[in-house]
Amino acid sequence: MIWDGASYHRSNEFKAYLDTINQGLNEDEYKVTCIRFAPNDPTQNPVEDIWLHAKKFIREFYHLCKSFSHVKRLFELVTHYQVFDFPKIFMYGPFFSQLI
Repeated sequence: MIWDGASYHRSNEFKAYLDTINQGLNEDEYKVTCIRFAPNDPTQNPVEDIWLHAKKFIREFYHLCKSFSHVKRLFELVTHYQVFDFPKIFMYGPFFSQLI
């Protein structure tokens, strides 16, 4: 599992869940292995590229919005109906390089 450095990813509840899943296993045998990115770092985390793209899009067209629902719709438009290219995917190992 690849995740960012959000505080809820480091919570005691999540750590306990991972301990339960991987209980008694050596690290190389874990059922769930987590690779953590630095928070808000588009050089590491491809999801941050999507956030940056969406925020730029909304800033460009914000003047057309009359309500928060319009802003939400813009966000959905840019994130749900667009294909994103991840040129940095090779950085995350051979499994992720196969996805492109």
